[in-house]
Amino acid sequence: MDLVFAPSQIETWPIDRLRPYARNAKIHGTDQVAKIAASMAKFGWTVPCMVADDGELIAGHGRVLAAAMLGLKDVPVIRLSHLDEAERRAYRIADNKLTELGEWDEAMLRDEIAGLLADDFDLSLLGITDEDLDALLRDPDQEEGGAVEGEDDIPEPPVTPVSVAGDLWQLGSHRLICGDSTSADVVGRLLGDVKPLLMVTDPPYGVEYDPSWRNHAGAAKTKRTGKVLNDDRADWREAWALFPGDVAYVWHGALHAATVAESLMAAGFAVRSQIIWAKDRLVLSRGDYHWQHEPCWYAVKKTGKGHWAGDRKQTTLWHISGKDQDVATVHGTQKPVECMRRPILNNSSPGQAVFEPFMGSGTTLIAAETTGRICFGIELNPAYVDVAIERWQQFTGANAVLAETGETFAHLKAKRLAA
Repeated sequence: MDLVFAPSQIETWPIDRLRPYARNAKIHGTDQVAKIAASMAKFGWTVPCMVADDGELIAGHGRVLAAAMLGLKDVPVIRLSHLDEAERRAYRIADNKLTELGEWDEAMLRDEIAGLLADDFDLSLLGITDEDLDALLRDPDQEEGGAVEGEDDIPEPPVTPVSVAGDLWQLGSHRLICGDSTSADVVGRLLGDVKPLLMVTDPPYGVEYDPSWRNHAGAAKTKRTGKVLNDDRADWREAWALFPGDVAYVWHGALHAATVAESLMAAGFAVRSQIIWAKDRLVLSRGDYHWQHEPCWYAVKKTGKGHWAGDRKQTTLWHISGKDQDVATVHGTQKPVECMRRPILNNSSPGQAVFEPFMGSGTTLIAAETTGRICFGIELNPAYVDVAIERWQQFTGANAVLAETGETFAHLKAKRLAA
């Protein structure tokens, strides 16, 4: 079989010499053209346009529109002089439709994207929507509703912590520092040049959490020993002021809603909604009513944007299972991972950074891990820094390392505890 090959030499034509085909059936929206332009700016012009001798475009309409968006004056072309008018019309259709017939090996694609994510590559250049990226990066063995088996498992806090104040840990692409989230030095050391757009956090909020009475009363199925530092305050405006991004989700105790809202507004935020986590069972309390819900302020900087990536079907009432939290010794106010995952999916894109100034047991860290985001977290209590690290290591099978020395957590544990 003899094939007719196009000339091997690529010509450069002024962009004004090209004429779009008036009956081109392929529609190029503004968003798609912008993505093509971003790809060309990153990778270069890798595929020439196909043209007739008179300048009419045969293939490459989107690339020409992207070139105009980039302000380019010249275009690489290959002349398909051997095609007659009917063949040119047919090729326009075939060139687009034949590529649609292929299928993706989703497991291999997931691995490739995960590798790019680990290399801090800009995933927006792949031409895949955020929604599809979320679906691809989600573990294939996830349970219904996005939950991953083992994501809510939490190690017990150690009696003698490995971590000490000032430790900066690297957990894959994530970072966790042991320090005070109201310290500009701590936040600056953690973030470096990174500016997360989203903060998802569950700070101590004036509950003065004391699990002992529930343990003595037999209300807890197992002993809860987790001590929550700074749980006697609800106003964390100093921490909010150090967050460089636009969007905040802040879980809080219902009785302290006004204080938390005021602190957010003092830091330049405007409250947009209050999310309610409807728990599947009550929490035993000393009051007349037993609590069965927990609120979360959704706030956006007055000068910023919401960066909304969710659909338009969501409400402010979130029915999320507590996953039988009381059967384990846990941080007293710990949330299911789903409470942190929904904000992340709704207001960020894969590969973006998420800030958590009150890491606690690492729930936001695990939520970021399951959604392909990068968590930058701070925790004041060294014991809970250890809990978050051990939790992430058990969940991922990877090793956390001390950023300064590269020593693994396991190595440093043996070294420090033996001293």
